Amino acid sequence: MLAVLSITAPIFILIGLGFLSARIGLVNREQARGMGVFVIHFALPALVFKALAERSLDEVLNWPYLAAYALASLSLFGFGLLLTLRWRRQSLSSSAILAMGMSVSNSGFIGYPIAVMVIGPTAGLAMALGMLVENLLMVPLALALAEAGQQQGRGLTVLRETVRRLLRNPLIIAIVLGLAMSLSGLRLPLVPARVVEMLAAASAPVALFVIGATLYGMKIGGMAADLAQTAIGKLILHPLLVFAALSLVPDIDPLLMVAGLLFASAPMMSVFPILGQRFGLEERCAAALVGCTVLAFFSVSAVLALLRWQGLLPG
Repeated sequence: MLAVLSITAPIFILIGLGFLSARIGLVNREQARGMGVFVIHFALPALVFKALAERSLDEVLNWPYLAAYALASLSLFGFGLLLTLRWRRQSLSSSAILAMGMSVSNSGFIGYPIAVMVIGPTAGLAMALGMLVENLLMVPLALALAEAGQQQGRGLTVLRETVRRLLRNPLIIAIVLGLAMSLSGLRLPLVPARVVEMLAAASAPVALFVIGATLYGMKIGGMAADLAQTAIGKLILHPLLVFAALSLVPDIDPLLMVAGLLFASAPMMSVFPILGQRFGLEERCAAALVGCTVLAFFSVSAVLALLRWQGLLPG
């Protein structure tokens, strides 16, 4: 148990420091947002670029891993969508956003910091692979369905807007550049490589601090059903489905297996309330984010304990 706490405690202490800093007024919401912009536009793209550019293309484009992770995430998304649409009788927009919360992880801000402490550099590759699934498949699918629930007869317009935003996303640009470097076999000169390395190293601690500062002031009250659905889906069903899918991949790297499970165990992305805001769902999404982030301390600790018990953790 102490070994598990040695991994999870620093993560949630950093989140707690961010929360406390916002609570005592040391950091305000605008400052936290500015740090978040730094992470999203500079630190995480540098980390993704570094993870891809320093590996061969065969290692980067691990198609069995990508297929397994995508299949598990899509299966849970479909289940969440039908559950919310048919059983809870909510709109298509609401159903798509809540289903996204169940099936898309906070890979950069929480999943990576945990995984890198457990498995080391392989966590960067796993994050890049996960972000390929999340940014090129899951998020566009969810947003397209949510837009379709509000707009009739504008499918091409929605599709064009989604593609346009994806092409301007710093993480997507980093993925494309990293893949190009991997394909070419070229390496960055010493100075730019050092800059990328320094930015990448800043991603985990700053991201966790931002999560904590952002959580301050968010409220959960009155949204128990949404919280229960997203928490069970994200923190329990998603890891189980990813584990089941990856178990079917022959000769999978054990470190990638652990990484995929840890990423799936993370709560939903920190921009979840921002994505829901366009559809009038920001309060429900914020409540789900708060609850799942708090509960993730227990769920991730349980996953790590199980992995250690099964002898799957390195060292």
